[in-house]
Amino acid sequence: MNGRYDAVVVGGGHNGLVAAGYLARAGRRVLVLERLDHVGGLAVSAQAFPGVDAMLSRYSYLVSLLPSKVVRDLGLRVELRRRRYASYTPIGDTGLLVDNGDPAGTAASFEAVTGGSGEYAAWQRFYGTLGELAKRVAPTLVRPLLDRRGLREVVGDDETWREVFERPIGEVVDERFHSDTVRGVVLTDALIGTFTDPGGPGLLANRCFLYHVVGDGTGEWNVPVGGMGAVSGALATAAREAGAEIVTGAQVLAIDPANGEVTFRSGGCEHCVSAGRVLANVPPTVLDRLLGTGAPGGTSPEGAQLKVNMVLSRLPRLRDVDVDPRAAFSGTFHINEGRAQLDAAYAQACAGEIPALPPAEVYCHSLTDPSILGPGLRAAGAHTMTLFGLHMPARLFRADPEGARALALKATLASMNTVLAEPIEDCLLRAPDASPCLEVKTPVDLEVEAGLPGGHIFHRDLSWPYAADIAQTGRWGVETEHPRLLLCGAGARRGGGVSGIPGHNAAMAVLNG
Repeated sequence: MNGRYDAVVVGGGHNGLVAAGYLARAGRRVLVLERLDHVGGLAVSAQAFPGVDAMLSRYSYLVSLLPSKVVRDLGLRVELRRRRYASYTPIGDTGLLVDNGDPAGTAASFEAVTGGSGEYAAWQRFYGTLGELAKRVAPTLVRPLLDRRGLREVVGDDETWREVFERPIGEVVDERFHSDTVRGVVLTDALIGTFTDPGGPGLLANRCFLYHVVGDGTGEWNVPVGGMGAVSGALATAAREAGAEIVTGAQVLAIDPANGEVTFRSGGCEHCVSAGRVLANVPPTVLDRLLGTGAPGGTSPEGAQLKVNMVLSRLPRLRDVDVDPRAAFSGTFHINEGRAQLDAAYAQACAGEIPALPPAEVYCHSLTDPSILGPGLRAAGAHTMTLFGLHMPARLFRADPEGARALALKATLASMNTVLAEPIEDCLLRAPDASPCLEVKTPVDLEVEAGLPGGHIFHRDLSWPYAADIAQTGRWGVETEHPRLLLCGAGARRGGGVSGIPGHNAAMAVLNG
């Protein structure tokens, strides 16, 4: 390793790789330092169960926010496949199926579940408005920051602005829709990885909702062919081919922002390199520790999700005999996520209890992309299933991580079984050692395994995609108080999710600064 670089990127997650790719393609000498033995951060795939030929996206699993611009600019060799079915929500012996390929069928499903045509008409109006919002806002995410007024002018619709940026999204949804089921389906996008009341005045749920519906101008959540590891692999390849140097197993110990020096341990030895710019692809609280500025006992972010990875020997049967399980599970399958059920689970978690009927959602990657399964599993009808549970804040797992994890898993599987025609446990594939192919990750697990404070998948609470104050207008949302130090991870303004946006914006701040 050369002792002097134009840029040192601390953290080889997908955002760090995006930044490295842009800078190296611009002729800058770049070093990426990654603590783990692989790059990609949480955007990775792995054979989670020994002897089972399935590559699971163990943490993040779908792609929406990644801009087409980044894919084109870096020449990424990655395929993102659209899902025909948006979602299925079981209710008793029937269910609500949202089919992107069959508007008439979707309308009929809404009518069967809600008793009329009004809710589907309201759905079309609401998501038509959000589609226009996405087309207008998405391009601004990879440009210098606008101020609040500037972004409002881009949105161009006062009612839409008020509903998304000023009024609690829970209040808006309650006005727009009358069905508890439909309200819940809409509000799940406001609660992914975010522990909050969607009707609360802080509008944290609104920020989460915005990032979930704006992705790349369409809001669609697409399946990465080959799994999330294919995305980070393509980014690493692009960075290396452009000339970036990537070192794994490199534990960064300290950053001196005044001199651009980074001290790290690799191969049992301590090293120090310097750079014109240091790009920090780590959570802000981790960066504070590396700078030596973290206050002891300070407030830590808090993640709020349960992630369960499974391999199934077959798809479970549905109580709704008129819906093909392949359709139901290829989109987002909502489990006890009605509006009232979400509120009840939130109240229980606030009281320090694991929800009795945890809301969750699942989807089967292999229904859209069977390439992640080995030939034998494909021939046998096996499938992967990913479950994401809501309202599971880190505080519930602090005192007894193992016991609380087991209790949360038991409650979540029981919740799932209430909407199926058979127990999900009966459908789990068995590994060669006869153990069920099932693994569970709590926020505390992510804190320990991935170094995410509080297990917060967005590094910290999401921010609005405009300048917080007038001084930030025209900047990139990655700047710090130190001129040589930039954020390039999810904790930057316009960060969060698998997007590459902070990595792009940090690189632009270097190249245009």
